[in-house]
Amino acid sequence: MSKAAQDREAEIARRVLRHWHEAVPNDRMAHLVKDTMRAFDRSLRARLARHEVQMGHWVYLRILWERDGLTKRELSVEAGVAEPTTFIALRAMESLGYVTLEQRADNRKNVYVFLTARGRKLKELLVPLAEEVNAIALHGIPEGEAAAARRALLTMLDNLSRDEAAGGEAPAPG
Repeated sequence: MSKAAQDREAEIARRVLRHWHEAVPNDRMAHLVKDTMRAFDRSLRARLARHEVQMGHWVYLRILWERDGLTKRELSVEAGVAEPTTFIALRAMESLGYVTLEQRADNRKNVYVFLTARGRKLKELLVPLAEEVNAIALHGIPEGEAAAARRALLTMLDNLSRDEAAGGEAPAPG
């Protein structure tokens, strides 16, 4: 990352921190989660860039390390990304030697995505970077508080998933 880009990222981080610590410390939870996720992303993106891996590829690699051989559509759904975007990323990943895209003789409609040896090997290199980012984020937080935060976030995810399943019509708890 260039010095100018690093300076811009640092300025963004300073503004976000000022917002949360000084300007509006009790802003909505959704904003706090979003800003925290952005900070996680910036930290991981910088580490991935050192290995010339794009953040967009990380999303697909994580899924494929767990379930190789998904269709392009399944991968899009799991990543929460539109199929055309996924296809563009997969073509780039294919040119980098991370994946192969294959069709089966019995089903020419679906495109299946398989990791190459190079794509599988990236796991050894990249997962520790993500673990490092998590360790940095959790530094100074007692284990019990981190566990409570995880439970709280999972409860929020469950609540919002139920709301989504209800078409946004689930009543707010009283």
